[in-house]
Amino acid sequence: MPTIANNQILFVQRPAGQIEITKTFKANRTTIDTEKDVPDGGILVQNLLLSLDPAMRGWMNDARSYIAPIKIGDVMRGGGIGRVVASKNPKIKVGDLVEGMFCWQEYFLSPDGKGINVLRLPHPKLRIEDAMGSLGMTALTAYFGILDVGRPKDGDVIVVSGAAGATGMMAGQIAKCLAKNVTVIGIAGSDSKCKILVDELGFDKAINYKSPDWRQKLKEYTPKFIDLYFDNTGGPILEECLRRIATYGRVVLCGAISQYNSAPGSSTPPVGPASYINLISQRGRMEGFIVFDYQKRYPEAYSKLSQWVVEGKIKGKETVVKGLSNAPEALLALFDGMNIGKMMVQVADDSQMPKAKL
Repeated sequence: MPTIANNQILFVQRPAGQIEITKTFKANRTTIDTEKDVPDGGILVQNLLLSLDPAMRGWMNDARSYIAPIKIGDVMRGGGIGRVVASKNPKIKVGDLVEGMFCWQEYFLSPDGKGINVLRLPHPKLRIEDAMGSLGMTALTAYFGILDVGRPKDGDVIVVSGAAGATGMMAGQIAKCLAKNVTVIGIAGSDSKCKILVDELGFDKAINYKSPDWRQKLKEYTPKFIDLYFDNTGGPILEECLRRIATYGRVVLCGAISQYNSAPGSSTPPVGPASYINLISQRGRMEGFIVFDYQKRYPEAYSKLSQWVVEGKIKGKETVVKGLSNAPEALLALFDGMNIGKMMVQVADDSQMPKAKL
């Protein structure tokens, strides 16, 4: 295959508020010569799976953040897992399973091999989908957020919002692995999601925040208040949990998906918590974090998560959308809460790919 077509999705306009697919993204096609375009030291990867994450909305904003904004005209940024199809780099072989920020395209070319990490699943029970979900970046986020920021204690009452999402469902299960006799309450957006949290993922209680009595349910389920709140949503749920924070309670600010499409000066400006003053009287702590700050400890988390998944202590869920062209619609579906667990796009079928010989 000396010359291959590479379909891409470009980021062409910064959204103000809600993403408009036809304005924000543009389809593009390039060609790659697998001999001439791969220099010495270079690696060509065919994307298998692309990760869809709420944080992508923040990357679109031209604002100060933990990572530079996506440039207009660039291929849309996103993490991926793929197979090496051409390599002139002695460290990585054709057929290796790899991961990196491969972006929204069918092929990723690294001219010097940088940005590509070999992915070795440590147990035969583990799937490629596990590498992106139960062992992926959202799982690492949940691990460090619960362990280092939340610091769960035996007997804690723990509430997780966005609990049926990729990070939330991991956070609740990880909390049960790290502390004894904890009560974990998940907040999600439908009765069916709540049922999955309790029946399949081991949450003790679950609340549908779209039900008119959800605040009363939260009060009923937390008679001794909330020791640890893991926030993925912001907005009214954060507000209500701050009202019910226990003395010396901890609030982990992981995400704010309810606010990401809001913009200052728009008809739907961001909403901040009015009850933050409760942290003073209850001597509480509210802290944000970014998973990239823990990069040196990824092996620790990866080892623990792999063990828990194999032992059945943690279970993952995925929502897989097929086809690169469907990535924009899938991203919007993520913000509409259409996913259960990790949202990902299947770009190519791994069963058809050559594998490296170990």
